[in-house]
Amino acid sequence: MMRAVADWWDAVELWITQLPFPLQVVLAIVVVLPLCWGTSAGVDRLVDLAAAQLGRDRPNGS
Repeated sequence: MMRAVADWWDAVELWITQLPFPLQVVLAIVVVLPLCWGTSAGVDRLVDLAAAQLGRDRPNGS
């Protein structure tokens, strides 16, 4: 199973490296930008949840 995934990934890398540079940049933007946005949104949500949980433990006067 892992060998099949590795072979597939090698084929994808080879395909990307054979593209002209401007297309590589566009492809990277199309893939990496949403991935980074989703990761940052997830981290932001986790931090908000953790802050809300920690904030409940404190009395209102402090």
